[in-house]
Amino acid sequence: MADIIKLLPDHVANQIAAGEVVQRPASVVKELLENAIDAGASTIKLIVKDAGKTLIQIIDDGKGMSDTDARMSFERHATSKITTADDLFNLNTKGFRGEALASIAAVAHVELKTRPEGAEVGTRIEIEGSKINAQEVCATPKGTSLSVKNLFFNIPARRNFLKSNSVELRHVIDEFQRVSLAHPDIAFAMYHNEGELFQLPQGNLKQRIVAIFGGKTNEKLVPVQEETDILTINGFVVKPEFSKKTRGEQFFFVNDRFIKSAYLNHAVTAAFDGLLPERARASYFLYLKVDPSTIDINIHPTKTEIKFDDEHALYAMLRSTIKHSLGQFSIAPVLDFNRDSELDTPYDYKNKGIVTPKIEVDRTFNPFENVAPPKRGAQRPEFEKPSAAGWENMYEGMESQATAVSTMTFEKEVSTPDMFESGLNGAMQNISTSPSQDESSTYQLNNKYIVSTIKSGMVIIDQHRAHQRVLYEEFLRNITVKESVSQQLLFPLTLAYSTTELALIEELKAGLENTGFIFGTISGDILEINGIPTSITESQVPVVIDQLLSDLENEVPDSGFSQTDTLAKSMAKSLAVKGGVSLDNMSREHLVNSLFACKEPSISPTNRKTFVTMTSEDLERKFK
Repeated sequence: MADIIKLLPDHVANQIAAGEVVQRPASVVKELLENAIDAGASTIKLIVKDAGKTLIQIIDDGKGMSDTDARMSFERHATSKITTADDLFNLNTKGFRGEALASIAAVAHVELKTRPEGAEVGTRIEIEGSKINAQEVCATPKGTSLSVKNLFFNIPARRNFLKSNSVELRHVIDEFQRVSLAHPDIAFAMYHNEGELFQLPQGNLKQRIVAIFGGKTNEKLVPVQEETDILTINGFVVKPEFSKKTRGEQFFFVNDRFIKSAYLNHAVTAAFDGLLPERARASYFLYLKVDPSTIDINIHPTKTEIKFDDEHALYAMLRSTIKHSLGQFSIAPVLDFNRDSELDTPYDYKNKGIVTPKIEVDRTFNPFENVAPPKRGAQRPEFEKPSAAGWENMYEGMESQATAVSTMTFEKEVSTPDMFESGLNGAMQNISTSPSQDESSTYQLNNKYIVSTIKSGMVIIDQHRAHQRVLYEEFLRNITVKESVSQQLLFPLTLAYSTTELALIEELKAGLENTGFIFGTISGDILEINGIPTSITESQVPVVIDQLLSDLENEVPDSGFSQTDTLAKSMAKSLAVKGGVSLDNMSREHLVNSLFACKEPSISPTNRKTFVTMTSEDLERKFK
């Protein structure tokens, strides 16, 4: 039998390895940013075109590489970080496996320019699909500039699986934020299609968070700090009243490396127990320092999952530290019914000295110096007596009013007690009706369901889902036909959002305008709204936009109808009448009629039942 097992060519092996390391443009951004940090850069610039599909360029002022190192960096498993297997458990750098550049060069056109400090000229290397086309001397600034062009040019199937530019850019921004948050002492900048997205100067941790997520974030942060022999915790949690329904602002960093850990996230959620609104998620920026020998970061290709030696101890410390911070800053509830928060001493006054209050009195003040003395011989004014003339006019019209009162008849409605009154009240105690119950064909059960009669029996409608269906089709029609009506605001409404959130709003700006929104200037982290749809109030605008951002981050729709559908669903979800709201007779009738005028009245926009029917036969079977 002939031998059938053979070694793969290097370019094929590199492409297979690239499938694990390079999944999308964001993967390239992450690897190159980490390489720049390992090179000791103090300033890093990221340039992206077409969400990274056309160009990803990283420019840093780090150490640079020599001719030999520049060539060796593109070989598989070539690294300067580890020499023995024991070094894997004492890692203090980002990259260590030596697969990033080799994998990237296998699926893209790569150009490297680098010059170490002290060298007069640098090195330029050009690679296309693992094949080196050129290596020459060039003039370049100190540091490294690496350009990745035409990603997946030689793997069309992988390129076709990439999402739209807006979705891929969102992933690139996520990776950029994670790396820049882990290193506030490094200046970062990001440009997309020649437009500046981020300009982050060097600073401390709080300044970096505010620079990325907007100036309004400053008032939302609660500092968290604890140091033990096992673990050092530093960072911030967001106050419960500013929590969101998404997981967007949840950042864990272990030894300056972003990680994902459901176990540690549960510790944070447990610390917020009883403080978060319904369905809200805690937001946090937490930095953990542990002994590198107690963790294993080599269990996942992207290095975002870490194995801890003692997770239970970390869980308990993290939970107690956050609870202590929330209590220290008077955010956690206190069981002191006689406590007056107005009498709390601010932390700024802790070391302030005692100052004796000073009272200034104007001793030269004379309250009578501007009053003219009374003239001699002047008589005191006498009270004017009322005149008795015309007293008969006081009683004009009284006779006609008395006659009208005497002829007025009072009717009292007398209701005859019903022998089944007590039993009926017991069975229908949760049904609220209007005063004109006899004329109504709809009833409300538990302020959640609408009961209406039909020819074959009755129908029970979920008012929240039904209203979602009505609003969904209305918004979908307005966006498609573009015939929405807007109401102009007397004063523009300004809302603060992060750069990522504003990018999402900018992406759906046309669809929002078709629903009735009128936008003003969008600059920095401020969104200005000059007009809103007639179906919502000014106070509902932040709720609608927050719900929309939440749905966009969870569903990540592509361009086309799915964006319009997500927009209509999100607005209908946030504006639909909730369960527990009492509706009058007219509102119930209108909701029922509007529901059955829809194209798909039986299901909500999220494919859940809006009503159930119960026939007369069903009722008869209940009494057998």
